[in-house]
Amino acid sequence: MPANYSVLMSVYYKEHPDYLRQSMQSIYDQTVPTDDFVLVSDGPLTPELDAVIADMQQQFGSRLHVCRLSKNGGLGKALNFGIGQCKNDLVARMDSDDVSRPDRCQRQLAIFHDHPEYSLVSGIVEEFSDTITNVSVRRIVPEHQDDIIVFAKKRNPFNHPCIMYKKSAVQAVGSYQDFYLLEDYYLWIRMLQNGFQGYNLQEPLLWMRAGSDMYKRRGGWKYFLSQHRLLQYMHQSGFITVGPYLLGTFVRLGVAIAPNSLRSFIFNNILRRKANKLSGGGTSQV
Repeated sequence: MPANYSVLMSVYYKEHPDYLRQSMQSIYDQTVPTDDFVLVSDGPLTPELDAVIADMQQQFGSRLHVCRLSKNGGLGKALNFGIGQCKNDLVARMDSDDVSRPDRCQRQLAIFHDHPEYSLVSGIVEEFSDTITNVSVRRIVPEHQDDIIVFAKKRNPFNHPCIMYKKSAVQAVGSYQDFYLLEDYYLWIRMLQNGFQGYNLQEPLLWMRAGSDMYKRRGGWKYFLSQHRLLQYMHQSGFITVGPYLLGTFVRLGVAIAPNSLRSFIFNNILRRKANKLSGGGTSQV
């Protein structure tokens, strides 16, 4: 099983220091440790965040590589820069406020070892509030390539916070590009269109921090325009036909203009599965 993989994380000044520490610690505690942790500072950070990074630098030693960008340019630009700094072809994405399960990377490495034809491997994420023991819902994505492509025509087919991919495949389609809150979805579509294969483990790999702020970001006119732009690309490139394009536009407009309380209800009761209704990894696709 390949043991060398990079970790790619971006952090900016609004992150909570305790969340960053918990997230980085979960990478340090992996059963198969990384030998290359690339942390991109997306613009200047607060003294509190810099203090966390300094502490973690002592813990990781030479395995942690901190890259500091002079100004905040957004997630897409930060990740596009960071992936170029990763020294391994296998790269595990990690957000600065989430928590990886200890065996997350080991499980993904095993899939890549057994299936070298795969370029993307993700899995289930469990959304939590306050502590990882307070899991409310799971986002479950389809397992195999054919179902992934069908799902991608409607919704994001991979969970970005816990994905591991081949750097060479990502760069072959132009890597991350600036696309408001949809940098990953746009990347996956281009990869699928170019014949790259993916797989989703049907078991939880990561705890994702959720809350009202997350749902607020999924609403508003700016987010809808970004979604519509992506739907236009999908239609114009032949990935979807006119019917799904029109339906997708209508549905996304309704969700975007809905009150945040209603949007939270839609995400938690329609687009997710309640954690207490599932056992094990589950196989439902939501």
